[in-house]
Amino acid sequence: QVQLVESGGGLVQPGGSLRLSCAASGSISSLNVMGWYRQAPGKERELVARFIHSITAYSDSVKGRFTISRDNAKNTVYLQMNSLKPEDTAVYYCNARYKIDTVGYWGQGTQVTVSS
Repeated sequence: QVQLVESGGGLVQPGGSLRLSCAASGSISSLNVMGWYRQAPGKERELVARFIHSITAYSDSVKGRFTISRDNAKNTVYLQMNSLKPEDTAVYYCNARYKIDTVGYWGQGTQVTVSS
């Protein structure tokens, strides 16, 4: 079993920045698919950014603003969020999988609110 803990969410004004962290209970080297999802009230959960092995992919809505990264020594995946917009408001979840065709493991989520 893999345990994931997200942190770093909070309230920021439009144009601000946050860095989210996803700490795993063990080595992430064998977790070939790791990513960030988000879910806003009344909307379905959507993929924000992910690694497939070492290749990164981003949702069109966050390209150029968000960056996913990883620190294998700390067993942690990050999501740097810059130029935040109100539409980025959501609960952000970390997901880890050994294979892309599995559900994998989820963290508890961290709230990001972008508002003036």
